[in-house]
Amino acid sequence: MKKVGIIIIVVGILITIFTGISFRTEEEIVEIGDYELTQEEEHEINWAPWAGVVVIAAGVAVILIGRKK
Repeated sequence: MKKVGIIIIVVGILITIFTGISFRTEEEIVEIGDYELTQEEEHEINWAPWAGVVVIAAGVAVILIGRKK
């Protein structure tokens, strides 16, 4: 249980530091014979920094609950 709690805390710290990720997708718009027309689109996923604090607190709770048993 202690290892799981530590992993959750580390994930919470990363969520607090990095408040979002972005990635690109390529979409095919038209294909005519050998020719293709594609478009790259950038997507972002953002979250609030307090979400990381909540995850850190959950990790601490997992460690504390694991100690009691």
